[in-house]
Amino acid sequence: MFLFSLIGLPVAAVFTEAMRKGLAVYLDSLQSEYALAAIKLTLLVAAWAVPLNLVFGVVASWAITKFEFAGKQLLITLIDLPFSVSPVISGLIYVLLFGANSFLGDWLYDHDVQIIFALPGLVIATIFVTFPFVARELIPLMQEQGTEEEEAAILLGANGWQLFFRVTLPNIKWALLYGVLLCNARAMGESTLIQLRAGSNSSAPTMR
Repeated sequence: MFLFSLIGLPVAAVFTEAMRKGLAVYLDSLQSEYALAAIKLTLLVAAWAVPLNLVFGVVASWAITKFEFAGKQLLITLIDLPFSVSPVISGLIYVLLFGANSFLGDWLYDHDVQIIFALPGLVIATIFVTFPFVARELIPLMQEQGTEEEEAAILLGANGWQLFFRVTLPNIKWALLYGVLLCNARAMGESTLIQLRAGSNSSAPTMR
């Protein structure tokens, strides 16, 4: 009962408020120019951010769990950074880096490259807030599984791609799927960083 109240009531409140003026009004609002632009932009940003974070998460997890190298602890710290930094603070840092009065901003302006208040900025913002999810799902699982199966496959003559697709991937596929789903959900649900990066430019609406 408590779990239903914790999850079901907020969801019911959202649907009730959305349908307050009727289903026809709700469907009509989804067909407006701004709504369609917001949906398109949100899907486009997620289509860039999720695959990039998928690749990063798999590579980082593989490196952290299978090898010892200088900077390993730093990499782990960087993966956890979006969890420990407020979205508002990271958004302000982004503006200071790419804003009109910053060093990078001057260089970008001189070379006619627009990042802030444009699609590249939205993609960068989304990648930053979502890149821990895949790695954080895979690292504990890959540490628990160890390296015995991979070592046996290498002794049997498997190359790198065969090792990954025939041994590693089947063992991590569900954790990988869960991490991708979390990454995609956060990419589509992030608001604070997107607002700081997209500003009030009506040509770059977000689906919120």
